[in-house]
Amino acid sequence: MVAGIHRNAQAIVDLGAIKQNVELEMNRLAKGQELFAVVKADAYGHGMLEVAKTAKEAGATGFCVAIIDEGLALREAGFDDLVLILGVNPADQACLMAQNDLSVAVGDLEFLQTAAPLLAQKSLKLKVHLAFDTGMGRIGFTNEADVKAAEQFIAEHQEQFVFEGIFTHFACADTQDMSYYQVQITKFNQLKKALTRLPKYVHVANSAAAMWHQDCGGNAIRYGITMYGLNPSGRELTLPVAIKPAFSLESELVLVRKLAKGSGIGYGKTYTLDEDAYIGTVPLGYADGWLRRMQGFKVLIEGQYCPIVGRICMDQFMVKLPKAFKKGTKVTLIGQNGDKTITAQDAADYARTIHYEILCNISQRVPRIYHK
Repeated sequence: MVAGIHRNAQAIVDLGAIKQNVELEMNRLAKGQELFAVVKADAYGHGMLEVAKTAKEAGATGFCVAIIDEGLALREAGFDDLVLILGVNPADQACLMAQNDLSVAVGDLEFLQTAAPLLAQKSLKLKVHLAFDTGMGRIGFTNEADVKAAEQFIAEHQEQFVFEGIFTHFACADTQDMSYYQVQITKFNQLKKALTRLPKYVHVANSAAAMWHQDCGGNAIRYGITMYGLNPSGRELTLPVAIKPAFSLESELVLVRKLAKGSGIGYGKTYTLDEDAYIGTVPLGYADGWLRRMQGFKVLIEGQYCPIVGRICMDQFMVKLPKAFKKGTKVTLIGQNGDKTITAQDAADYARTIHYEILCNISQRVPRIYHK
């Protein structure tokens, strides 16, 4: 997607906030623990390479991504740290991953059996992390027999595989009810006991577990949404540390007009003025990730909340103004404006979703501007 560098609309990423958030967590780690920065999905919309550089400066010793191409992008940018692909990968790409020193999540024996002869043919070794499905129902081994079979297969094919890690992912580490978390950690420990030896890395803590379940163990954590300054539980649990949001979204008023009572606004005429009013147009829309369901939400202009009226268009939306602001006046969708703030959590609450989705939706048409 072409970035819109000739319009006034941008996401501002505070790299200083990301560095501060990582440093805070580094100070909370147990002795010997490492921090892997989760930079998948373009670092949750913040920009993968810039965030990875900042996280490394702050102490991260590895990175987690979701797909092969994200791992390749880190390698091409010169990162030589551990890069773990957390998603399911086709076995026929095993050689590509090995050639680029990418570690890979493995959740079934079939992957190992298919990849082994391909790796042997090119005399390559692939670093693998066995995924344990303890209750997410997504990927991973679910019983001791299969874990033992995978470990045995790796042991029998040491010329093709390096047994580098084991991990799981929690479904409810960010909730007040800890019962399912306890079920998962118990299951993980059971599956772990099926191994004859532990690999170099045992990582169970995501951001939520790192915040509220430091007793879950492991010698590495996968630090995701909290690195970006957001609470993984939304509003349910209070964070034990004061992290700082790193993402702001800003644009401007490109048109301001006074329209008469009875005027319809936007597609479908879903909003009709009940009085004469000033209407401003903002050059952002659902193609930029500010989705149609944000109709009726608010933005900040000169420290005042202004409602979004009418449907969000593909490239623009309209707001009702308290007065005739000048064209070019800054519009804040996420972030601080005057003495008021709109957070990604506020936007998520309105959209009945999570702040992860709000940030990941902001498309590459919106340039990222980096501040340190």
